Amino acid sequence: MKLQIRLLGGVELRVDGQVVASGAAKRRAVLAGLALEANRAVSLPRLAEMVWAAFPPASAVANLRLYAAGLRRAVGGRLIARRHAYELRLAPYELDVSEFGRLAEEGRALLAAGDPAGAVTTLTAALVQWRGPSGEGVPRGTALDNRWASLDEQRLQVFEELAEARLAVGDHGQLLPELRGHLAAHPLRERAWGQLMLALYRCGDASAALTVYQDARAVLGEQIGIEPGEELVSLHRAVLDRAVELAYTPAPAPVTMASVGSPPAQPVSLTERTGGASWAVPRELPANLVTFVGREREMTEVVTALRAGAPATVVVTGAFGSGKTALAVRAAHAVAAEFPDGQVFVDLGKRTSVTPGEVLARVLRALGIAPAEVPEDTDERAGWFRSLVADRRLLMVVDGVTRAAQVRPLLPAGPGPALFVVGQRRLGGLDGVCHVALRPLAAVDARDLLEALVGRERLAVDPAATGELVRLCAGSVLAVRIAGTRLAARPAMSVAALVAQFADGRERLDLLDYEDLSVRRSIDTVVAATHTEDETAGPLLTMLGAVPDALLQPERVAQQLGISSARLRRTLDDLADAHLVHLDESGGYRLPALVREYAAELAAMPTVAACSLDWSAGRPLAA
Repeated sequence: MKLQIRLLGGVELRVDGQVVASGAAKRRAVLAGLALEANRAVSLPRLAEMVWAAFPPASAVANLRLYAAGLRRAVGGRLIARRHAYELRLAPYELDVSEFGRLAEEGRALLAAGDPAGAVTTLTAALVQWRGPSGEGVPRGTALDNRWASLDEQRLQVFEELAEARLAVGDHGQLLPELRGHLAAHPLRERAWGQLMLALYRCGDASAALTVYQDARAVLGEQIGIEPGEELVSLHRAVLDRAVELAYTPAPAPVTMASVGSPPAQPVSLTERTGGASWAVPRELPANLVTFVGREREMTEVVTALRAGAPATVVVTGAFGSGKTALAVRAAHAVAAEFPDGQVFVDLGKRTSVTPGEVLARVLRALGIAPAEVPEDTDERAGWFRSLVADRRLLMVVDGVTRAAQVRPLLPAGPGPALFVVGQRRLGGLDGVCHVALRPLAAVDARDLLEALVGRERLAVDPAATGELVRLCAGSVLAVRIAGTRLAARPAMSVAALVAQFADGRERLDLLDYEDLSVRRSIDTVVAATHTEDETAGPLLTMLGAVPDALLQPERVAQQLGISSARLRRTLDDLADAHLVHLDESGGYRLPALVREYAAELAAMPTVAACSLDWSAGRPLAA
């Protein structure tokens, strides 16, 4: 399912390219509030403040649940019910607010780097996201008002940053009417007054520029009782002096590592086009974890494979929260000195939508190719990449991979570079690679990790409680790390007290959420990626969560989902490949411990519980 939510104008929801009716204003406010807080749980009281201007009515919670049920009919499993809260799962590119922010930041960076032409293109794309005042059509006087005001202010800032970039590329003549319109609507924007003065001066109309200064001074004095700021005063003085620095001077072309695009007039070798020795040496590895325990066998396998003379590709897979990324970063640091031509680190965020071309473009930019020079064609990007890295000792680490196709173009074609892939799935479609699978963390290693985070003496006070805490974390490195961090943050709490809180499965995922560490969010990401590839995966996982310990009949499950038994088995295989289910000793599919709590939350949602299976006794679903 592909979503697009637009808040920069009238609130709009698109599902798979089709506009979905958002309903009444309060229903649109629920969508807007959840989207602005995407991937974070929004409590019902907080959501009520976003919907009602005054005190919420007594029926507020019931109304919110009704609005959420309607929204879930449109977005499916993207809307997740939490304990007295809702969470809307979105990728950044699915929300126009996020896209606007990303493009604005990129445009500012280009402007600061001396590439005003690139900034013009990017900042223009940022403003194209806008269709009118933000949040148009939702109730006003609510907690969302500050968000709308902030977004509208950002829009004005980006317009003025775009004006600065256009002045830098000599577009002062075309800019005049737009600046005048901007100031007519927002007469207190001193920066825009200065830009209008400069544009007029560069058009050869110094007298009009001086008149604009007087207009600005009058408006500021009449409306807010202040004189123009130092920057505007200095510009006025420079216009009076006809200062040389005010004249338009074309910016020098940005220096790039390569010239890709139109063929040169004379043949140019790749070495000449990339500047020969001027190879950009990236050093992108994240910081190494200090508290890293266990995984000695897996570390040895990975390091040995990366040091191999033949084309080296390693794929590390494992369940959510199994420490895949931590292992990758640690192993990469261990061999970094053997890759003097650089280390590139790319995180795909488990997004199935990332294309091979986008991955190639990211790596090419890391190697020094200017963004504007990266070829449009994916095959051409792949050719450039292979030519650039041939015989180079370059290490590439790509995390969050969901499909083999995303990294296939990066496979080393010869000795020199090495590729290190981290993913939830096995990625069996990649040929000639070293596969390393991470199993659940052993109890002794989990205890060592807790000891590193909490201290040996504290755990020794109650060994039984420590053992139970390790069991409840179910071999998840992430869960152990969060539990240890919680204990470290509360020195007075005993291990037994935390175990008592963990014992309630309904609360466990809430407790396994600490700052930016979250088991629930980790599972969410994997489920979303799996459901994108197989739309039956989400509903099936929810059904398994309704009665997680029950035996089920394959025929009844397939009938409820409206699919064949063969399709059901393929979906179960997909879930198993993503480590969301596993085969038990009897050959049946079961939910891992922490996934069981997650699936039970899904099944407990009102709109899901109503359509749950009529479970009955029977054999496990055989493999």
